[in-house]
Amino acid sequence: MKKIGLYFGTFNPIHMGHLIIANHMVEFSELDEVWFVVTPQSPFKTKKTLLDNHHRYQMVLEATEIYPKLKPSKIEFDLPQPNYTINTLVHLEEKFKKDYRFCLIMGEDNLKGFHKWKNFETILENYELFVYPRISEGGVPDQFQNHSGISKVKAPIMEISSTFIRKNHAAGKNIRPLLPEAVWKYMDEMNFYR
Repeated sequence: MKKIGLYFGTFNPIHMGHLIIANHMVEFSELDEVWFVVTPQSPFKTKKTLLDNHHRYQMVLEATEIYPKLKPSKIEFDLPQPNYTINTLVHLEEKFKKDYRFCLIMGEDNLKGFHKWKNFETILENYELFVYPRISEGGVPDQFQNHSGISKVKAPIMEISSTFIRKNHAAGKNIRPLLPEAVWKYMDEMNFYR
């Protein structure tokens, strides 16, 4: 049975930092594949800077095409909004129970607020968490410190953000080295974030 790491995000746009983390997870932990779960635009929060779902999915598809262990996923596009991780996990279980075992990938900054997630106890009981380091304020709550279901993976610390890319691309800076070539081409052709 394949072990799948689910890496959730808006990926607006996906960048080299995302790919480096995902690739590190799949090469240096017991995960067989990493699925980039593209979070849909919430109907309650319309962010002007958030590209349409299919454009963000297309960029993830382009970025992961040359990596056989990294896959794009638009599973959340068809689920009711607002979407909670627990609902997505339950949906994936029902759909792929026989083939895959799902785990969550998150940055250490997300782990710090994990106790605020809907049904976080259920998630911890049933799914392994793979946590990568992030530079952020505050500490990880005690209940998550030496938890048997949480694996800390010594991945490189990535300080690239999609916000930084969007802002500086709009300001006319050359951000091309921060993006997979296919993503840069797509973004440039579509004239995004200008």
